[in-house]
Amino acid sequence: MFEEISALIGRMAECGAKRFYAKRLAPNDNSKNQIYLGGDFSALNVIPHQEIYTDSDEVSGSKRDRAKAGILFSWIDEAGLYEAPNAQLILYPKYPEVRMSGFLKGCRKAPSNILKVRDEGRVMFLGITDAGRVLGYAVDQVHPLARELASHPEISEIGVFLEIPSRPGAGSSRTQLLRKLKEIHRKQWIPSQKLGADGEVHSYVARNGGGYTLEAELGIAPNGYAEPDYLGWEIKQFGVRDFSRYLPKGPVTLMTPEPSGGIYKDLGVTAFLRSYGYKDKNGVPDRLNFGGIYSCDKPPHKDTGLRLGLIGYDVATEKITDIEGGLALFSKGDEIAALWKFASIMDHWNRKHAQAAYVPSIFRQGPPAYAYGAKILLCEKTDFNLFLNAIASGAIYYDPAIKMEQMSSLSPKIKRRSQFRVKHQSLAALYQNAEEVDLEKFED
Repeated sequence: MFEEISALIGRMAECGAKRFYAKRLAPNDNSKNQIYLGGDFSALNVIPHQEIYTDSDEVSGSKRDRAKAGILFSWIDEAGLYEAPNAQLILYPKYPEVRMSGFLKGCRKAPSNILKVRDEGRVMFLGITDAGRVLGYAVDQVHPLARELASHPEISEIGVFLEIPSRPGAGSSRTQLLRKLKEIHRKQWIPSQKLGADGEVHSYVARNGGGYTLEAELGIAPNGYAEPDYLGWEIKQFGVRDFSRYLPKGPVTLMTPEPSGGIYKDLGVTAFLRSYGYKDKNGVPDRLNFGGIYSCDKPPHKDTGLRLGLIGYDVATEKITDIEGGLALFSKGDEIAALWKFASIMDHWNRKHAQAAYVPSIFRQGPPAYAYGAKILLCEKTDFNLFLNAIASGAIYYDPAIKMEQMSSLSPKIKRRSQFRVKHQSLAALYQNAEEVDLEKFED
């Protein structure tokens, strides 16, 4: 039995965990009633999950009432890991709320004595790995870990969760991030570089090296996991011309998801481009383009005839009414040319935008180098409904860069890039908390 939180964290770290949380369990948090994870979708920002899918409700039989997402979940003790193969998140968009279920079923050594009862004071500890696995450990109200948590000096809240430092004195992930960014800022000019998958730093000469260089300084290597960059924080670099004014050179690209429905998905990109694309405006022969700005507050685009809109979302109540709906490009006849279903786009948003740091940079030529500014924007506590509100208002817009070259040949070349962007000054509307922090004034 673990007698101290540091011992539990150490054991989880041995198994790959990098972030650590606790949840105080209410009487209704049990295997019968599921574990309540909050009255919005913010829990999806903390708990890594598999693809979100719709599933019929056992009472109503409707697929439009809820969605699910599997979790790679294992209970842990001093001796080993014990997989809970049926662990999952259940999303109820009409409330909205998120619950966790299936955490005992099929697991040969789960803490059933803790999670089948309604006792007050129980605690569930979680460790999150870079590979997206969740490690769990549960204790009752008289356990030493529950008593220690009640008096723990370094606790910050993220929704229903308490964030536990990775080691005593390390501070919250926010403190650790600011400490590291201050160190990077004080280095001044850093040669353009990229951290390889092998852990080695390599020179990088292309002009888009600002993000790669910052990631290399943070120790972030390319990987196949769609999780946040640094201790649960998404790191966004943006170029500026002058640190004294901090005016971004362009908008922020939030994500680049491919459509999951409509003509684009069902008939293919070629059919989509032949229906809605236009000839290259610079006279490049045998080429079709699809570009422009599409937002919910604008009329159909003059070149393509398409407009952006939402299906299954009530703007007045700010709630999803149909989980099978989504964000769509409509033709003049209201045919769906492209559709990003709520479930798929929710995956993109929640995995990467729970907590984000926006860091300004300046580029210097020959040899290429970057410096990073002291004033950064820290954004915390987002929720998918905030994203949808911003879509509905036109703050977030679709800015594609799709083209088909050699379109008359048997094998045309297609480039896909579906971008959702926002102006830098509108970023704060996507989060409950947004704060400009001056690293020169930051002290641990």
